[in-house]
Amino acid sequence: MDIKNVVVAGGGVLGSQIAYQTAFKGFNVKVWLRSEDSIGRAKPKFERLKNIYLNTLEAMKTNPLAYARGFTDSKELSDSEIDALKDQAIKAYENITLTTSYEEAFKDADFVIESIAEIPAEKISLYEEMAKYLPEHTVIATNSSTLLPSSFAEYTARPEKYLALHFANEIWRNNTAEVMGHPGTEQKYFDETVEFAKAIGMIPLKLNKEQPGYILNSLLVPLLDAAKALLANDVSDYQTIDKTWKYATGSPMGPFQIMDIVGLTTVYNISSMKPDSKDPESLNGKVVAMLKKYIDEGKTGVNAGEGFYKYK
Repeated sequence: MDIKNVVVAGGGVLGSQIAYQTAFKGFNVKVWLRSEDSIGRAKPKFERLKNIYLNTLEAMKTNPLAYARGFTDSKELSDSEIDALKDQAIKAYENITLTTSYEEAFKDADFVIESIAEIPAEKISLYEEMAKYLPEHTVIATNSSTLLPSSFAEYTARPEKYLALHFANEIWRNNTAEVMGHPGTEQKYFDETVEFAKAIGMIPLKLNKEQPGYILNSLLVPLLDAAKALLANDVSDYQTIDKTWKYATGSPMGPFQIMDIVGLTTVYNISSMKPDSKDPESLNGKVVAMLKKYIDEGKTGVNAGEGFYKYK
């Protein structure tokens, strides 16, 4: 693997996490953002991640349960080894470059991870524009949660070097990376992406063929959809729905807590793609209206300090 310069396109919930974790593991990282306002919104996310990494690492000195798999393979670390990891976390924060310039971001990229909103037209526009600046050898991966890489490969100008690399939220702890090609992805670039995932502390999960929602979201989305339907239909409140799931299954989080971590904007965008989303009388129309109310009030999830729950 000959990857040194990594670009993450998008600084949302997962984009910021991917960029920070990649920088933490020693890669040169740039984050391409659409506007100066986007840069302003991204900076607090990186500040928050720095504090999470530092606080978690410090806690690992005295509490074995604080261990996060994305930091290191070893649970048995001396205090000095943990302090060295804390230095890495500080350097990661200091060394990430945020830019709105296509040329600055992409001109020397070895690997690009696209992590913008689940809006097909915006992804196509990004791919077509970045293609003007990318070196010939650059591999592009999409972190799309629901859309298939075969839907966008033709717009990248390098379909053989394009595939999906999908991360779970809180990637320093839930360090999985699903690797999924499309029929035109060359095996060598699939294999290189698997190696890259390992290099940034992830556990690569290889898919043999395209599957909407990959493995993780094929399992998770039906749960979240069921929870949203119960709330939109006034069957129960979100606290009780979460309590039911946690106490009955032993899960550490309920579906609405998960949605807060994912980010309600992402949940809204995915729900809005369904055909009945514009029908206010339909179940999904009610779900979309409910999510929009939270978003309009600035309650977009953990990064905003409030979603369904408060985090301040």
